[in-house]
Amino acid sequence: MQSKLMALEEGKDPASSVRTNQSRALPLRALQFFLIFLVLGLGVSIVSVYMTRYFKVQIVAPVAESTLKACFEGLTNIESWIRPPSNLLHTMNDTELLWRASSVPRIKTYPFKRVPKIAFMFLTKGQLPMAPLWERFFKGNEDLYSIYVHSLPSYNASFTPSVFYRRQIPSQVAEWGRMSMCEAERRLLANALLDISNEWFVLLSEACIPLHNFSIVYRYISKSRYSFMGSIDEPGPYGRGRYDENMAPEVNLTDWRKGYQWFEVNRELAVKIIEDTTYYPKFKKFCQPACYVDEHYFQTMLSIQTPHLLANRSLTYVDWSRGGAHPATFGKADIKEEFFKKIFESKTCLYNNQPSSLCFLFARKFAPSALDPLLELSSKVLGF
Repeated sequence: MQSKLMALEEGKDPASSVRTNQSRALPLRALQFFLIFLVLGLGVSIVSVYMTRYFKVQIVAPVAESTLKACFEGLTNIESWIRPPSNLLHTMNDTELLWRASSVPRIKTYPFKRVPKIAFMFLTKGQLPMAPLWERFFKGNEDLYSIYVHSLPSYNASFTPSVFYRRQIPSQVAEWGRMSMCEAERRLLANALLDISNEWFVLLSEACIPLHNFSIVYRYISKSRYSFMGSIDEPGPYGRGRYDENMAPEVNLTDWRKGYQWFEVNRELAVKIIEDTTYYPKFKKFCQPACYVDEHYFQTMLSIQTPHLLANRSLTYVDWSRGGAHPATFGKADIKEEFFKKIFESKTCLYNNQPSSLCFLFARKFAPSALDPLLELSSKVLGF
């Protein structure tokens, strides 16, 4: 009461004095709250850095539900994992492609109904003159095969409408007898491996034809316990004579093998071919013409790694009887019933360790002029 009287005597309002004290307290309280939040924020930051560095744990802001849905939308259905690429003209380089294609499921039992297919891989310079014959061969078996075409990069295909439509893969120049040829074959295998349903892989050229209908070919390949790649120890200048001692110790003279370029391998061997980094540099550096790498690289490597999985013969008939560096080419005048009878009866072989007269499923080399007579005879002689 006395202080109030003194304030009145001095002409001061007591209420204004109280308001002044309160106004001074408010900024001080706000400053305290700010300091508390600053200390807490600094503490969280320090803890976050510590956990990230030592425990590999990251503290992140909450993610919106829509963002999570977008991230996992493609992973919620098994179809997204097993669906073959809709467009073969991807943008992966060879290193990325081989890495992607070498991914192998560790669990061997498939969690879906898998219909195994044959991948027909055409290594060509440009057009496929035998395409009409192949279309007749493939007709009605769409669920059992897939097609891949590796041509010169400069070639623009016009396969529509056709089973070859949009089946070209990103390609590079492949030179006969050089590693670029094997690189093209690995490129074909890698692209075909991206389709999880492809179980067998057949390498063909634009000059190849089928010798039997699709049912016989599919049954023969799918029931075989072996893959069909020739791999022989050939003495003389065209076999062991091509070996370079610099390839040791990865490849010794006793390991050296030779075989035809045109092969059929199963999925296990296809992965071994594309994932190889041990033998590839040796063959690239030390097997150059007159060492023709496409006759030695895969044949030697698989003979070292998995000889028990090779039938040690090719499924493609080739006539070398005329001599020279290249096999015989068959034209219009050659296409007669007797010609095919000669092929069918040319040899006997082992199929699943049993003697068989059915040894060849394909043949080469056929000139474009052979197409019309082949179409005329195909239903009677070839069965399609």
